[in-house]
Amino acid sequence: MMDEPTYTTEEVEAASPAPRARVEDAPDRPRDYLDGFLAQPPQALSPGEPGGDLYDGVIDALKEIYDPEIPVNIYDLGLIYGVDVAGAHVAVTMTLTTPHCPVAESMPGEVELRVSAVPGVATAEVNLIWDPPWDPQKMSDEAKLELGML
Repeated sequence: MMDEPTYTTEEVEAASPAPRARVEDAPDRPRDYLDGFLAQPPQALSPGEPGGDLYDGVIDALKEIYDPEIPVNIYDLGLIYGVDVAGAHVAVTMTLTTPHCPVAESMPGEVELRVSAVPGVATAEVNLIWDPPWDPQKMSDEAKLELGML
């Protein structure tokens, strides 16, 4: 282990201060690199991206479908694992609360019908998966509040 050097008070006071960095010292960088940033128009979102019209329409349609046993929509319940929009084709990846759910046969069909009814959607596909399994932690805070879990 190396010993740290020790300095006397006179040596410390006699040392010149380190030079301070200045914006003027950087000639290739404009003084305010954010100049005009807020004046730029926002980039247009693709309709199929989150925040886009088509994507949001699909999410709104999913929020209108309720689990018959739980008074919460399937989106806030956490049953929707993914929404992929490619042009006018929408693929929804979802699960159910259990494989033995009484709506296991009808729920995917209802999701497909509701999503295909969204303006701009030509075809809808529902992929029902069981892995990862659904658990109550996947619910939104709104759903947990509705069910008295918060």
